[in-house]
Amino acid sequence: MATMAIDQYGTTYHNLGTYPRKILLERLGSRSAEKMYLDKDGESQHVGYIINRLWLTLYNVQPWQSRHG
Repeated sequence: MATMAIDQYGTTYHNLGTYPRKILLERLGSRSAEKMYLDKDGESQHVGYIINRLWLTLYNVQPWQSRHG
């Protein structure tokens, strides 16, 4: 499964591998990242990182397949 990120401006970051934080830090030329959380149903869930003032939400990408018939 592939990992990607989308920042608050709609810029996408593909092929982030198993360790997306590390790859994003390298690509954005930064040394630190803050975890970004979203409250859902009363629980906080880690959904991405804040790096260089960019709010990056992570997604798992799966190939789309359609069955005929």
